[in-house]
Amino acid sequence: MPDTEHTVHPASGLRHVEHVMGTVFSFDIRDEPTPAIHRALADVVRQLHRVDAVFSTYRPDSHISRLDRGDIRLAECPPAVHEVLSLCARVTHDSDGYFSISPAGTLDPSGLVKGWATDAASQLLYDAGARHTCVNGGGDLQLRTSADHATPWRIGIAHPLRLGELATVITAPHDLAVATSGTAERGAHILDPHHGTPVTAFASLTVVGPRLTMTDAYATAAFARGDGARDWLEVLPGYEALAILPDGRQWRTSGFDQYGA
Repeated sequence: MPDTEHTVHPASGLRHVEHVMGTVFSFDIRDEPTPAIHRALADVVRQLHRVDAVFSTYRPDSHISRLDRGDIRLAECPPAVHEVLSLCARVTHDSDGYFSISPAGTLDPSGLVKGWATDAASQLLYDAGARHTCVNGGGDLQLRTSADHATPWRIGIAHPLRLGELATVITAPHDLAVATSGTAERGAHILDPHHGTPVTAFASLTVVGPRLTMTDAYATAAFARGDGARDWLEVLPGYEALAILPDGRQWRTSGFDQYGA
């Protein structure tokens, strides 16, 4: 694991940035940085590197790569692999198959793993006493909001078609997860698993919900669903969404405005 540094901001708690899992994780902890919180943050960083070692599809020695090749059986993998694959199966069922762990023909639960790892990191910090935190896993966020903290989290969602502009600002009056799928950075990389073709119905799709594990996976599934996403999200309990279409038009689910400006 690479050397890391924590930065203490006396007026705002503790912040940290970690390059892992092929992306950047950042931590903004607005609680007093107690020894327990420092220890928890160090544990979180170690855990993220362990997750990468188990789930990276770019590492031939990872458990998920070896499982895909048939070198090992599921029973020989860490319990986290069974947990993640079970969660993936749940999202696949909930989304009528629009979420897939093998969208390109090989085992790849990446559409859930990053959100799951971010969610778990937030929980470890919470268990150590951190109550007002933002854990950002490659642009998808798990927010924790303390009832006695005067300033709620406000998160700007970048407009995918207008460089430097925001599509909306999300205010989190309580614990909230925010996940965005889009084409701005990686092009049309999300596949419709029923047809194996790239989905181009959206420039971006942002989903908010209670916890990031499912919010992130549902965002991927909704994006893959394309034109049918709005109707599906409208009846998904506890989740709201903002979609921006390639021509600049947008739509919001009926409850999204309680969060977005």
